[in-house]
Amino acid sequence: MNKFAAVFLLFFSTLLYAQDKADLEFFLPGAQVTDITSNGTNLWFATNGNGVYEYISKTNEWRQYSTSRGNLQLDYFYCIAANNNYIWAGSTDGLFILNKRTDTWTKRKFALGGQLANWIRVLAYDKYEKALWIGRFKYLTKLELKNNRYTDYDLTVRGNEKTNNFKAIQVDGDSLVWFGTEGGLHKYDKSRNLHDRDADSFYDNKFNYFNGQGDQVSVSSILLERNYVWLGLDEFVTPDHPEFNVGGLFRFNRKNEWYLFDSRKGLTGNGIYDLERTGNYIWVSLYQFGKNTKEAYGRGLVIINRLTNRVIPVNDERIPRTIYAIYFDGINLWLGTDSGVVKVNFFNRLAQWKSGDKK
Repeated sequence: MNKFAAVFLLFFSTLLYAQDKADLEFFLPGAQVTDITSNGTNLWFATNGNGVYEYISKTNEWRQYSTSRGNLQLDYFYCIAANNNYIWAGSTDGLFILNKRTDTWTKRKFALGGQLANWIRVLAYDKYEKALWIGRFKYLTKLELKNNRYTDYDLTVRGNEKTNNFKAIQVDGDSLVWFGTEGGLHKYDKSRNLHDRDADSFYDNKFNYFNGQGDQVSVSSILLERNYVWLGLDEFVTPDHPEFNVGGLFRFNRKNEWYLFDSRKGLTGNGIYDLERTGNYIWVSLYQFGKNTKEAYGRGLVIINRLTNRVIPVNDERIPRTIYAIYFDGINLWLGTDSGVVKVNFFNRLAQWKSGDKK
């Protein structure tokens, strides 16, 4: 938090800083970048078709792991997580694990749930427990690094299988973990065993959670701050089911207040790909679901002022409209798009984007 505040204080006081430096830099042209993370030193990028990339910050170099390089057995990845010793990449064919010491990959497959359960959709490293949370298409798994033990969990609620289809995970300090599914949101109290159903609080559109909207709520992204949990939803509607997943972005006060941002409040689409925070701003990448085509269309990026709730569209034709992942490294914002990576220099271009944020 203090680092974010310091960055933004410097940012707003030096709008003309480094004018000779590119405001946007572009990498990995043509690659569909699905997720971004850091192991504390370098950045790691999962791609759909080009394997895994490591960005070495000190030397501004890229290293690729892929079948074409002969150092990885698969090229299609959905998500990525990291610590100092391991990189984990999720695919539709299980979990791939890079041992940093030996620079070799191994693969782990899961028996429970069949082949679909080997679609790893989200990964989250828990530094407090030295554990990896693995969200699969079916079932949740926890990997405890100290003993290399995998434990599977079935979090199905009221017989709705979608509540056990995982799409988002966020570790909330040393006490909580939030799990987003196609059928709602789980809040896990880590002081208890997750097999104990009382350890899991569940929120869907019943009891006026999520303002009771839609037939179901599918949670695609979770962002945490001290007072609120920000929850991005999937949009999936058809002529026959116009209220199935209506999407939007909710700001949840961790009690009973659900504040909705959607296209009526300035979002450029109601489907949410990803969320990120820098200081007093929430970054949101969006899509719109075509009712008739049943395809998702990228709708770019917006910024939300946390203090005023003002929504500011980012209109820059150089940035692709489909942005799957957003990552802030403390200095730069990285955008994983359907056609490469965009690195945003804070001390230049963002000043113009935010000029519309009038208080």
